[in-house]
Amino acid sequence: MTIPPSGRDGPRRPSGPRDPGDAWVETASGERFWGRFGAAGLLAVDPERGVLLQHRVGWSHFGGTWGLPGGARHQGEGATDAALREAREEAGVPAGSVRPRFVSVLDLGVWTYTTVAAEVTVPFEPVIADPESLELGWVGVDEVEEYPLHPGFGAAWPSLRESLRIRPTVIIDVANVVGAVPDGWWRDRAGAASRLLHRVGGLADAGVDARALGLQGDTWFARMIAVVEGESRRAEVPQAEGLEVVAASHSGDDEIVAAAGAAAARGEAVTVVTSDRELAARVSAAGATTHGARWLLDLLPDYTAP
Repeated sequence: MTIPPSGRDGPRRPSGPRDPGDAWVETASGERFWGRFGAAGLLAVDPERGVLLQHRVGWSHFGGTWGLPGGARHQGEGATDAALREAREEAGVPAGSVRPRFVSVLDLGVWTYTTVAAEVTVPFEPVIADPESLELGWVGVDEVEEYPLHPGFGAAWPSLRESLRIRPTVIIDVANVVGAVPDGWWRDRAGAASRLLHRVGGLADAGVDARALGLQGDTWFARMIAVVEGESRRAEVPQAEGLEVVAASHSGDDEIVAAAGAAAARGEAVTVVTSDRELAARVSAAGATTHGARWLLDLLPDYTAP
């Protein structure tokens, strides 16, 4: 994504206290970018209506073009939080109405722009909430390129659009992963499964490095399915968005194969975590990629023995 340097006056904001982030960053060559701590924008995706775009007011940078609700990050503010805040301030996007799917970062060294793609989980109508918008609207994915786009968003859109087609799903063989850590799990299988599920829940909330999934971008919020069986069905299940715990009524392996096959049939990019060679062969035949237990454990740096 390439974002040309902004004009000399910078984005206009309503009068009131300014955050230290509302300032210019200047490169050695004299280019200037708005947002001392970087900037972020929200690509909200509604399964029925398309993506939410903002028609920029004339006095803004590249006024008259269409782009994403977004702006400068505040001091100490995470990029995802910034994108959601700006979308709320500029487009009235309600809190809790979207769930992040992936994050893509343009890093120029002295300045970053983060695009947070998020799926609408609670439908809403956008509302012009500040002077920076001429209008707001849902635009079909196939129609976006028909609009006069902000150059930065226009350059990024082909890659973003391709990423919107991808639905990563990670299915975890909990018994196998728990058994890969010699921490006394055999004395309390339910407790060991609980510890793993809480750490997997944390990963679901934080997102997975794109490189680990073999995907473009920076971070993906994959759907995670953890399959438990036997005594582990009594495990404590964390409240983590994006994590589904499935209790196998009979064979855990059969449940995993069925889940992998169903997800692959829906076109999802399926990764199954197991070090069981026989199970790995079965899910590979169903269209899944496989990784051993160590792959997942390496993504969970706080996985420690009790």
